[in-house]
Amino acid sequence: MSTLTLRVPDELDRALERQSAALGISKSDLAREALKRYLRVAEFRTLRTKLVARAQAGGINTDEEVFEALKRK
Repeated sequence: MSTLTLRVPDELDRALERQSAALGISKSDLAREALKRYLRVAEFRTLRTKLVARAQAGGINTDEEVFEALKRK
């Protein structure tokens, strides 16, 4: 495991402290989980953008059209 050192504003540190205490976990564990979730969402958004462009190139523009295309397969 690697170590990452970062500076955060005092307000963010206090919020991290409050939430970690409320959850009964360390600030490091909470920050690690928050970063992991953020990266998953960012990855999902990137993938979704690519898939939407590909679908639109294939003439699929709405959720309903996606469902219809899946029914046909």
